[in-house]
Amino acid sequence: MKTIAVLNQKGGAGKTTIATHLARGLQLMEHDVLLVDSDPQGSARDWAAVRESQPLSVVGIDRPTIERDLKNIAKKDYVIIDGAPQAHDLAMSAIKAADMVLIPVQPSPYDVWATSDLVDLVKQRMEVTDGALQAAFVVSRAIKGTRIGNDVIDALKGYDLPVLKTRITQRVIYPVSASEGTTAMDSEANSEAAKEMMLLTREIAALFSDALDLAA
Repeated sequence: MKTIAVLNQKGGAGKTTIATHLARGLQLMEHDVLLVDSDPQGSARDWAAVRESQPLSVVGIDRPTIERDLKNIAKKDYVIIDGAPQAHDLAMSAIKAADMVLIPVQPSPYDVWATSDLVDLVKQRMEVTDGALQAAFVVSRAIKGTRIGNDVIDALKGYDLPVLKTRITQRVIYPVSASEGTTAMDSEANSEAAKEMMLLTREIAALFSDALDLAA
């Protein structure tokens, strides 16, 4: 079972959008997936409840016992954790449960600076696990045709964590699909949004494959 925690302690980074799309993308790749909502506000649970025939399994674990609680859940291929903003104990619990931490960051210097505390927590865990924990940034809510997306990648390099190649662009389809309890892959499968989310999903899945190859 591979566990991916989508974390950013600053709100508005597109965390839930990425978590729901990543979970659905992996499911469309024929993996057995569970989405865990660790945010007390319950955004992912609200999203799932809108759609009557919701294909994704979503559970809420909004207490700092995520790493223990997941041991009592039936084994899945992937568990995606939608992390809680501004909650140190929940973030730490999600990090302990994770094989990978994905950090969405908006292309803004304020958002880059705001990731500092989370990166420190992730790096501490990486040291404890002797590098077993993977972590990466993903540029989220980028505005097409602007230079700031490239600038933020240069700024993020200072944290010594990889930045994924796939960027998630700010698009109307994301809030629209969220209001319907679905994803861009379901509502407009041939859209640019669906394509970029599937690219992100495949890039992350490939990182796990590479790690397994190295361990072999």
